[in-house]
Amino acid sequence: MKIALLSDCYLPRLGGIEVQVRDLAYRLLAAGHQVEVFTATRDERDERAGVVEIVDGLPIHRMGAQLPGRLPINPMAKSDVKRRLAAGGFDVAHVHMGITSPFTVDCTRVALQLGLPVAMTWHCMLGPAEPLFHLSQIARLWARSGVAMSAVSRVAAEPVARALAGRGVVNVVPNGIDADHWWHEAATTPLDPPARSGELQVVSAMRLATRKRPVPFLAVMRQVRRLAPDVPFRVTILGEGRLAPLVRRYVEHHRMSDWVDLPGRVSRTELLDLYRRSHVYVSPAKLESFGIAALEARCVGLPVVGLATSGCVEFIDDGVNGLLGADDGDMARAVARLLQDHELREGMWRYNVTHAPSQDWSSVVDITLAEYRRAAALRGLTLASR
Repeated sequence: MKIALLSDCYLPRLGGIEVQVRDLAYRLLAAGHQVEVFTATRDERDERAGVVEIVDGLPIHRMGAQLPGRLPINPMAKSDVKRRLAAGGFDVAHVHMGITSPFTVDCTRVALQLGLPVAMTWHCMLGPAEPLFHLSQIARLWARSGVAMSAVSRVAAEPVARALAGRGVVNVVPNGIDADHWWHEAATTPLDPPARSGELQVVSAMRLATRKRPVPFLAVMRQVRRLAPDVPFRVTILGEGRLAPLVRRYVEHHRMSDWVDLPGRVSRTELLDLYRRSHVYVSPAKLESFGIAALEARCVGLPVVGLATSGCVEFIDDGVNGLLGADDGDMARAVARLLQDHELREGMWRYNVTHAPSQDWSSVVDITLAEYRRAAALRGLTLASR
């Protein structure tokens, strides 16, 4: 099968969509399919739009325009994308949607015009933008045209389904994880949870952006200090982003520098090492469509605290391997409870390191290929496979 993956955002930009599209591309290649990526993100050399970059056997069509801030936008790329898709002999187009995805929207129209089966995966929570999708009816038009809709979690699928107003089905195609790197390595080490005594470690990994809520997370941790005054603990927030200066000012203003660490971005090896030395992971985002960082932490053994309205519900069973709350107050109480209750914390740790997640890439690839077949069936076609 020859597959076109189409996404506004791709590496070298860093984020959930970028990494997931990259990983999906290589997993599909490993499964014997031909894959090409089309993106409005320019490469590090900022070459002219239309350059095809080959990375480890994967062709990447860089269709971005030279814009301030290297924004992944190019309203003039549609005709070139159409020409390349038409000449490429593709069997299916897989478009990856974010909240604002002008390039992907154009690609969807082009792929439909060419008669290609189109699978669309939503990587976002519609949130405040949901009324706009109801007014524009664009999702309904796509569904009527035979686009196979999916989202990365149940909570992300629900608003898309509402926007379709019964015009189609929204399946769940979860983000994938390399279980061999995260769960397998953690599970094959001796079942020895992090030490009970001494300073405990709370950790979170996020892009320092408004949607990820780093400042409200710090406010939650200040509340935990009040709820568990006798428990010595540190907090580490991993990641970079536009809110980094604001986060640092908040830490300084509230005199948290002696117990909050902000190391920025770290390698996967450093991340794995920190997770193994930590005790609790917190995922504070309200509009988190999935939460791949939280899943990675869960695979290493960490109990995860998050919101019941977020994508964490895909891999956290409340009270079994983490705690889910309705709001920030619930999260603060959950973190304080885990820090104070060694038996509960270690029980969740042991569950996590002895139960593999269902979101392993081998399973996700199978689910994705099923979506491609569904997309073809919706347009009265069948797909060749290897």
